[in-house]
Amino acid sequence: QWQLVESGGGLVQPGGSLRLSCAASGFSLDYYAVGWFRQAPGKERVEISCSRESHGTITYADSLKGRFTVSSDSAKNTVYLRLNSLKSEDTAVYYCAIGPDCRDYIYWGQGTQVTVSS
Repeated sequence: QWQLVESGGGLVQPGGSLRLSCAASGFSLDYYAVGWFRQAPGKERVEISCSRESHGTITYADSLKGRFTVSSDSAKNTVYLRLNSLKSEDTAVYYCAIGPDCRDYIYWGQGTQVTVSS
């Protein structure tokens, strides 16, 4: 009955921005850790961030900190990932996931494609 759906991906020029959404149905994201990940073509999946609304905490991967920003809207049961100053190497499928704690994910969305190209 649970659903976790990413959206907001698409084609964007270098230097541009996107906001991705991770929307939950059937449960509240407020009670779980929410992680964002990406997987570029030919590369391993990489964790971008983890947030826990119940703790009021957000952590970011060092390599991406400063360009990517997590926010949430509890009323919409949605967590967002803002992607700024996008580069071609940011091209990837972006996923969100939930779990009882950061680094302990048990349910994943389907992913949304982000393509950065001129």
